[in-house]
Amino acid sequence: MKHLLIIALTACALQVAHAQTKTTELLDDKHEGTSLYFYKNTLRMLNQKEDKEFDEMIKDIEKIRFLMIDRQTENFSNADFKKLQSDYTKKESYEEIMNGRLDGRNMNIYVRESGGKVKGTIIIAADSSNLYVLDILGRIALEKASALFKMIDENSDVAKKLKNAHID
Repeated sequence: MKHLLIIALTACALQVAHAQTKTTELLDDKHEGTSLYFYKNTLRMLNQKEDKEFDEMIKDIEKIRFLMIDRQTENFSNADFKKLQSDYTKKESYEEIMNGRLDGRNMNIYVRESGGKVKGTIIIAADSSNLYVLDILGRIALEKASALFKMIDENSDVAKKLKNAHID
């Protein structure tokens, strides 16, 4: 009986470790693009300036799945974008918390709560050329969400390599 309990707990732990949304998985499977995972330690490595605000911003994040899709190459239409938003809200039970614009891109932020605590956050940024999805296991303060996206998009060596790889 003890072994069965250990196996069950291990299986639950593995599910939690891989608990990104099905919508993001399907998007990644369907469209060619860049897909990266950032774990807490990886995020800390991006903080090369040892910025305490950045450390505070990522403290409740377990994992981020980052997707970047070229909308023209993949024929990702506005209808596809609306379906993606609908899938997060209807199939995944995310609630849209904020939308706006950041550096010429439309940005939408969604959260999923359980027991009054945020368990997941989705940040979608899109312009006519690219679609970016940050599927976050954990939470980030809403006022910091755009800063996290901007940091990954512009200020890190990883983002520069992503953009160069995407152009090639």
